[in-house]
Amino acid sequence: MAVTTSDIRNGLCLKYNNDIYKIVEFLHVKPGKGPAFVRTKLKSVTTGKVIDNTFSAGHKLEDVRVETHKFQFLYNDGEYYHFMNTEDYTQIQLTEAALDSPGLMKEGEVVTVMINTEDNMPLSVEMPASVILEVTATEPGVKGNTATNATKPATVETGATVNVPLFINEGDKIKVETEKGTYKERVKE
Repeated sequence: MAVTTSDIRNGLCLKYNNDIYKIVEFLHVKPGKGPAFVRTKLKSVTTGKVIDNTFSAGHKLEDVRVETHKFQFLYNDGEYYHFMNTEDYTQIQLTEAALDSPGLMKEGEVVTVMINTEDNMPLSVEMPASVILEVTATEPGVKGNTATNATKPATVETGATVNVPLFINEGDKIKVETEKGTYKERVKE
């Protein structure tokens, strides 16, 4: 099915240059002089490569029909990430390129997997907006050596490194925004 540039939205999957891309970011631009256009950031679902592209207004694009299913992350064996469908308990394995932020995914996490309806191939994995992780290692914060908004690196239970404020200590649970991989807040038990 063909869509036009006015139908572009974040998360839309489309065929472009003999590959399937997911729209990560877009911006409709209408300059004072000349025709309108749409600036997009496209992420290849097969390689994970991100490209910038500009489409002229009204340009026809071929979208890919996708279904979304809830899957639970089981484990990572070093090469593949293994997931289980929460409805029928079937299992799939995906490469790291198909994942948006694999470093923030802990075992048991429920994610949304987009599946191409034509060939039942998994395209991409959408994480929840934020995840709660425990800090496993960080330097102790020293009081008085900052002016404002000082941060320090902290390693969370998944092995990822997140910059956190100085008052965060080992064992604290923090909420991390998955899209940017940034600290959001400390979570009280």
